[in-house]
Amino acid sequence: MYIYMEKKDIHVRVSKRRYDKLRLVAQAKEKTITQIIEDYIDRLPTPEIDNHSDTHS
Repeated sequence: MYIYMEKKDIHVRVSKRRYDKLRLVAQAKEKTITQIIEDYIDRLPTPEIDNHSDTHS
């Protein structure tokens, strides 16, 4: 069973050094750069949604 998930593009500017590091990590893990970034995003905590804003105007 395949569930369609809408995809969004993210364009990020990084230094060549960081790009090369990311590329090497992806190669070492036999994954794509997209998969590496998705793995890191998935590790981020999910923020709780607060219906009451704490910001003051």
